Amino acid sequence: MATAALLLAPVAAPWSRVPSAGRRVRCAATAPAPMGEKTEYRDGPVERAFMGLFARKMEKYAVVSSSGGKGKEKKKEKSSRSVWEWDYESFVDVSRRVMVGRTRAQQQEAVREVLLSMLPPGAPEQFKKLFPPTRWACEFNAALTVPFFHWLVGPSEVVEVEVNGVKQKSGVLIKKCRYLENSGCVGMCVNMCKIPTQNFFTNEFGLPLTMNPNFEDMSCEMIYGQVPPPLEEDPASKQPCYANLCSISTPSAPICPKLQT
Repeated sequence: MATAALLLAPVAAPWSRVPSAGRRVRCAATAPAPMGEKTEYRDGPVERAFMGLFARKMEKYAVVSSSGGKGKEKKKEKSSRSVWEWDYESFVDVSRRVMVGRTRAQQQEAVREVLLSMLPPGAPEQFKKLFPPTRWACEFNAALTVPFFHWLVGPSEVVEVEVNGVKQKSGVLIKKCRYLENSGCVGMCVNMCKIPTQNFFTNEFGLPLTMNPNFEDMSCEMIYGQVPPPLEEDPASKQPCYANLCSISTPSAPICPKLQT
């Protein structure tokens, strides 16, 4: 999902955070809500349009949320909705329904197909020509990520990282991931965002990318230029559920069931 946002989304307009006390704080880029509180965003029509664009593409792979005729009517109603009439919660709901009935690998493949459908023909080949895996390309893509991913993952900033022994500004620190915060689901983070985005940049675009989510504070570090580890060696693949956040969690399981093969 994040891949197409980087290529297609305009720079998102600043939004506000509304703390529980009701006082509005302009520019959530510097003040995401602390753990235990949910950041509230005020999305404009541009942000909603991109949520709707992604959601409508993903809905082709999502199960209907209810059965029978009512379910079909609901699906039809959603499909006819204008792209700017969606909100972030409905976007996350579509992501959740894409996971239903699919294995981990099938979920990741569904996201890959959605990403490809979002791009113009020949985009991966053009990307490889424009951005060969150089230090400049890694730093340039990191700089683009901050404004272009804003609506999807929330506030972030470019940070210095070390790639193959070289320090460079090709890292992006997402302060508190909006997708993880709203889904409250470890499996959705890994299967619907982290792994598909890593694979798409690394395999389709030829620009290595590693994403390191921190499930304790919901931050995430993106490192352009770093080849991601095999899934079985990735600490993210061995995370337990968010027992107090995920509605379908299995607290007794040592690893989130959605991360099982």
